[in-house]
Amino acid sequence: QAADLSKPIDKRIYKGTQPTCHDFNHLTATAESVSLLVGFSAGQVQLIDPIKKETSKLFNEERLIDKSRVTCVKWVPGSESLFLVAHSSGNMYLYNVEHTCGTTAPHYQLLKQGESFAVHTCKSKSTRNPLLKWTVGEGALNEFAFSPDGKFLACVSQDGFLRVFNFDSVELHGTMKSYFGGLLCVCWSPDGKYIVTGGEDDLVTVWSFVDCRVIARGHGHKSWVSVVAFDPYTTSVEESDPMEFSGSDEDFQDLHFGRDRANSTQSRLSKRNSTDSRPVSVTYRFGSVGQDTQLCLWDLTEDILFPHQPLSRARTHTNVMNATSPPAGSGGTNPGSNGNSITMPGNSVPPPLPRSNSLPHSAVSNAGSKSSVMDGAIASGVSKFATLSLHDRKERHHEKDHKRNHSMGHISSKSSDKLNLVTKTKTDPAKTLGTPLCPRMEDVPLLEPLICKKIAHERLTVLIFLEDCIVTACQEGFICTWARPGKVGLLSSQTQANSPSGTVV
Repeated sequence: QAADLSKPIDKRIYKGTQPTCHDFNHLTATAESVSLLVGFSAGQVQLIDPIKKETSKLFNEERLIDKSRVTCVKWVPGSESLFLVAHSSGNMYLYNVEHTCGTTAPHYQLLKQGESFAVHTCKSKSTRNPLLKWTVGEGALNEFAFSPDGKFLACVSQDGFLRVFNFDSVELHGTMKSYFGGLLCVCWSPDGKYIVTGGEDDLVTVWSFVDCRVIARGHGHKSWVSVVAFDPYTTSVEESDPMEFSGSDEDFQDLHFGRDRANSTQSRLSKRNSTDSRPVSVTYRFGSVGQDTQLCLWDLTEDILFPHQPLSRARTHTNVMNATSPPAGSGGTNPGSNGNSITMPGNSVPPPLPRSNSLPHSAVSNAGSKSSVMDGAIASGVSKFATLSLHDRKERHHEKDHKRNHSMGHISSKSSDKLNLVTKTKTDPAKTLGTPLCPRMEDVPLLEPLICKKIAHERLTVLIFLEDCIVTACQEGFICTWARPGKVGLLSSQTQANSPSGTVV
């Protein structure tokens, strides 16, 4: 239908509370109706239809269920009526839109409990909300995400833990601990095999769902990471015949949950570990935005995912923008490294290795002078290459100029920031460092961003990957649409105006 794009479909003003999060039900959405859940700072959750404007329900209206801020709200995958709500109290509640909330505080009965979590059912004569109450970890529950098939639930908390549950059986599948501070955001890979988190340690951490372990960390942000998201349109699985997701209607019939796409991806990825000798190339692309106003893009390749495989191609995850090219005729470099010169065994003087994060000069010279280290790194695969500069990690972190001075490397005892005041957890963080829960920095590959670009003046709060563009939003209230390469003509002139520096991704 023809619509006036200068006017919003719906506009609502709230007094005494602020909207903090929202989620559309893509399963029931039509051109005439869409179910939208909105969570509020005072704890309520509202169900509205911005198109029909007739239906509106308010849950937890009297704040008898939970009085704390709603941090995340999502429809349960595949359901038209169930939704899950997380609060800064550390509790999650399962609601049914068809049921009402009682006029008195609910009474609960323990259903299941495990390490750092408990699940209760609501005791009442008649069915009422909430159906279930989850208590997860210590401190605020910052975000949760359902797996692509809807069977598993990943939660990140202010206590710094990622916890992954089987949602139906209410069982804990695995956990991970941040390097420092709370975890703020979480997302699943399109095939459900990997989970990426971001938080107050300025890092993005890649966790293997199958192996229940950290397989890589990425360092490119200079402050807290607000949002992490996989790009399903760039993620690719190539067999002997190159195959890449091009964003066709067939691949993306189920855009929200990506079930059709996830299944096809899983079937192709499963061949990576089979005895089939055909070469298979796997590349996951994900992005992150943070309080440092920067957008970072990362690639997760088979060199990191399968470090024990023979070295197929040498490349590092570095930002080659503004990188100086090696002198013409310098031999011993790998031509397939996207402009990054990597010294092969037998070369006495390696050319400088460009990196996206500025390193102390001593780190570069030390890495270059020890040819045995270089040779060993190449022999053991690119996963070691990614950790090339970790000898001088401390010097590197102290040199960086961290925004707001409350991120990794600039934490002081004088910090009184409320976000740092976390309830003492039962698990001593110092004891988790160096364990499978939280391996040391030198124990896992360190990814560097393909690109790291400042795109806002205030902290970034939204990152969404679409087929022809990327959408970001910041604390200042600006929503920007960034065209993908070759897709500029598909966007309106007004949208292009939001991308003054051209296509960046």
